[in-house]
Amino acid sequence: MSEQWTAEDYSRIRRDAETIRARYPDHPRSALGPMLHLVQSEDGFVSPRGIALCAEVLDLSRAEVSAVATFYSQYRRHPNGVYNVGVCTNPLCGVMGGEMIWDAVSEHLGVGHDETTADGLITLERLECNAACDYAPVVMVNWEFFDHQTPSSTIALVEDIRAGADIHPTRGADRVYTFKEVSRVLAGFEDGHANEGPSAGDPSLLGQRIADERGWEAPHEEAPAPSGDTTAAGAPEVGGVHSSAERPVTTPADAKPETVEKPETDAPDADDQTKEARK
Repeated sequence: MSEQWTAEDYSRIRRDAETIRARYPDHPRSALGPMLHLVQSEDGFVSPRGIALCAEVLDLSRAEVSAVATFYSQYRRHPNGVYNVGVCTNPLCGVMGGEMIWDAVSEHLGVGHDETTADGLITLERLECNAACDYAPVVMVNWEFFDHQTPSSTIALVEDIRAGADIHPTRGADRVYTFKEVSRVLAGFEDGHANEGPSAGDPSLLGQRIADERGWEAPHEEAPAPSGDTTAAGAPEVGGVHSSAERPVTTPADAKPETVEKPETDAPDADDQTKEARK
């Protein structure tokens, strides 16, 4: 990969970066997250030239940009595959078969966590949680859901990717788009597929349906109005009535065993006293 984009590409990417920055007029530094996704939509990872662009547009140092890029796992520091296949092995998915899925697919592809197949097509990732426990075990491809998976169904899934077939998630978009295409969406540029397919299925809505059928509602009590001066949000003013200023000051004596008031406890029963005597 070249150290610099072509003049035409740089102009186009810089224009998109400025669009992102304009969304945060009061706090431009907040644009860094989506801007890093923009870089990934171009290079497939957070490249050195992308770091330089973010630093330039946001008036940050490259070290400050790199600090964010290395903190969050969705930002890649080396080229990602065209498709990112994430297998959830967190407790629920794990005990429902996620660990077996991981072992089978890892062996089938010949790669481990955060490794990419030799053809650059698939990056395999061991995910901590897909936030879809009601469909466990779950696999995600470029952040689209594939629910109730098995080792054999997931191997068939990666083989479809290898064959160049369109793959269709259980929920969400009608088909899975590439890592770069999805990264552009995460950067904040709509692709027109946001309203495709269901986002919440029957397992997710079961509790709500039962509550509606039985007329259940969460308990709700009106909070008592605070006395004294309060802020517009209803919280006591600093130093005012009911604020933390009314709490006793903590002193070193509060932490000394000989000065701490101990709670009263029942006397030990006879059996306990006998056990103590035998020690």
